[in-house]
Amino acid sequence: MSSAADPLAPLAGLPGVADSVDSVRKAVDRVYGHRVMRRRGGEITSEAALRGARASAALSGADWALEEVRRRTDFGTEEQARTVGAALRLTAEAGQLLSIWRQSPLRVLARLHLVASGSTLPTGAGSAERGGDTVGRPRLAGEPVHEPLIEAPLPSAEEVAGRLDGLSRLVIAGGSAPALITAAVVHGELLALRPFGSYNGLVARAAERIVLINSGLDPKAICPAEVGHAEQGPEAYVAAFEGYVSGTPEGMAAWIAHCGRAVELGVRESTAVCEALQRGAA
Repeated sequence: MSSAADPLAPLAGLPGVADSVDSVRKAVDRVYGHRVMRRRGGEITSEAALRGARASAALSGADWALEEVRRRTDFGTEEQARTVGAALRLTAEAGQLLSIWRQSPLRVLARLHLVASGSTLPTGAGSAERGGDTVGRPRLAGEPVHEPLIEAPLPSAEEVAGRLDGLSRLVIAGGSAPALITAAVVHGELLALRPFGSYNGLVARAAERIVLINSGLDPKAICPAEVGHAEQGPEAYVAAFEGYVSGTPEGMAAWIAHCGRAVELGVRESTAVCEALQRGAA
């Protein structure tokens, strides 16, 4: 797709966005060049997944200590535990869906919601197999949405269906926009739509992860943006997201910059893990 045909390409020209894209690229290159990555990259990937899941759960209201997440095996007893379990399952599942994302993003989103909800249906199973269940399909008119933290006006089910279709077409078509911009738009759009009855924040951040990996920016999944979103705090997250919802050039630029900073903070987290492993402290 040419720049002229790519609806995301103009976002690269917004004030500060090019600087964010460049800063993220340099930060990612630095951590990929760390000497520990050449010998123990798999360990860094695993640790980044755990820390990213913990951070995503924190933004959804379950702010557990990392060591508590690491040691727990039962995540089905109360709401916070279910949220942490959902975040862990999503992070693990995201890596299995990379090849499907560019071909059928809506199928991936449905699968992510099934996984977050604890469904055991296979990847290709549809919501019809669950009768009237709301899991794994976009919400219908009148169905409630439970989404901690996000209080923006909820689009109608009809609007959700149309915008999801547009997002799907955008992903399938590909484009010239940098990975950071695409990831930020996917994340912001899913958060704005809240297409499912639950776990929309977790799904939106998992989709952002998929874009960052699939684009080649972070192919080994060692730069957990979720960590950076949580580190900047829920108030900053919501404020930046409100910029996305506004649709103004300034608001969009602020959201993309926020997402870029989140990736850089995720890089910093994994760099610290690399250095701890190098010292023999982890």
